[in-house]
Amino acid sequence: MRVCFMGSMRFAVSILEGLHQKYDVALVVTQPDKPVGRKKVLKATAVKEKALELGLEVFQPVNIKKDHKKITDLDLDFIIVAAYGQMIPEIVLAHAKTRAINVHASLLPKYRGGSPMHRAIQYGDALTGVSVMYMAMKMDSGEVLNQMAIPIEEFDNVGTIEEKLALIGKDALLETLENIDEIIPEKQDESKITYAYNIKPEEERIVFNQLARDIFNHVRGFNPWPLTYAVIDDLKVKLYNVEYFDEDYSSNIGEIVKIDKSGVYVQAKQGVVILKDIQLQGKKRMLINDFMNGVGKSLFRVGKQFQ
Repeated sequence: MRVCFMGSMRFAVSILEGLHQKYDVALVVTQPDKPVGRKKVLKATAVKEKALELGLEVFQPVNIKKDHKKITDLDLDFIIVAAYGQMIPEIVLAHAKTRAINVHASLLPKYRGGSPMHRAIQYGDALTGVSVMYMAMKMDSGEVLNQMAIPIEEFDNVGTIEEKLALIGKDALLETLENIDEIIPEKQDESKITYAYNIKPEEERIVFNQLARDIFNHVRGFNPWPLTYAVIDDLKVKLYNVEYFDEDYSSNIGEIVKIDKSGVYVQAKQGVVILKDIQLQGKKRMLINDFMNGVGKSLFRVGKQFQ
């Protein structure tokens, strides 16, 4: 069985590996290399790195709507997509013998869109999962072929959830392909659709006029990318890890109300957020106790206010 695989994010790597073990992957399509860091060094996608390691041919169109002949020239049984990153034209979706199949990191129809893993954690969901579906031109609207679910644990973040979903995504896809002739596709319930829109830069800033638990979920839902930050003395403080208590210490939202060995306590709308693992603008990432042994002594003091 000949397959064209289209993916870019780390989520798609295990899925590619699973396909390669069982099928003939004729081509891997992924996003172009992108400049990263201050020196703008070109970096390949996680999928490209894995494809080259496996000895597979890689194709990186800048605009797949205009540049897809390399795909449509192939004789293919399946086109499989997972976190690719571009809108794929109908001519590609309909090219293989079986309509293109997508592995999406949510339990559809919940969280259609580009950031389903982030939103599931940010909004405090108890469960997440993957959906294997036929692709359609409307975003993530295709008929569902298979789903698998996992719990979101209290201290999961996007990085850990991505690893877990990648593994069950591989299993769900392989199970689907093995049983494709027996599966009855199910239409998505239009009344239950929600969207996980791409994250905007302004969403990365934490302000403390929210419930402490919501801030906790927001921080872990954006860790390790794109990360959240708070502002104090006009300086950005990236937040990698926080905890929370429901108890209030002050009526002054954003105030540092306590500092001890367990962290820096900041009053939220309800409850307090405890800073545990941070990175001050222009400095290295540090655990809070190490930070407080240095520059933190002057920056974080009881009574000071986050902006």
